[in-house]
Amino acid sequence: MMVELRNMSFAYRGQPPLYEGFDLFVRRGESWSIIGPSGCGKTTLLYLLAGLLHPTGGSIGVDGHPIRRPRPSTGLVLQDHGLLPWATVRENARLGFSIRMFYGPDGKHAPKAPKTGKIVAEREIDYWLQRLGIETFQDKYPSQLSRGQRQRTALARTLALSPDLLLMDEPFSALDAGIREDLQNLMIGFHRESNLTSILVTHEIEEAVFVGEKILVLSGETNREPHIVSNDVAGRPGDRNQPAFRDLCDKLRLLIGGLT
Repeated sequence: MMVELRNMSFAYRGQPPLYEGFDLFVRRGESWSIIGPSGCGKTTLLYLLAGLLHPTGGSIGVDGHPIRRPRPSTGLVLQDHGLLPWATVRENARLGFSIRMFYGPDGKHAPKAPKTGKIVAEREIDYWLQRLGIETFQDKYPSQLSRGQRQRTALARTLALSPDLLLMDEPFSALDAGIREDLQNLMIGFHRESNLTSILVTHEIEEAVFVGEKILVLSGETNREPHIVSNDVAGRPGDRNQPAFRDLCDKLRLLIGGLT
């Protein structure tokens, strides 16, 4: 999905604006990372794109349609998983389908496409539980899972719905390094297969470089002009220790330091 911010402004009540006259254009199928110092508005921007917050000025659109509420075809993955503690892994993965079936294809709560049948929904759930390596845990509850398994469940719930825009708010930050890299590799592979438009918020510079074909660096002051770094080393697991990868990480550290 194409995402466009035009002259967008946002401020929390009683606070200096995080964004003022801000323009951004994300092309269909691109993978973006967003980094910057704490409090710069990374998560706020993600919530604006998700329709959970609304700009105080300007506009945000997806494929030419203004965002005034959450889109049914936008997937959002949060750091804290957002799983129902009383539901099993499979029931959590099925949650989006259950909500869509309740409303039907009304274009507000569910896509306007024909209603997804139960057999198709269960097939998608099976596929993602297996691909994410948690099919053997499908009858367990979140309290019985590791952090990595809970995050995989949250990913299965989102990806089973076939979103056209995927927004992720530091989804791997609480995970051990090995598990985090495994999930990063999986998301890179899925992005390439599906041509999905994805935007990742992270505080890890290395993660931003590995995932984002383009990297948006936000300022600790009011963001008026986007600072965008093109990245031609994204998605190459073997390049993490190569000079080009490390040089870009160093460049971003200097850029963030200059914008703080």
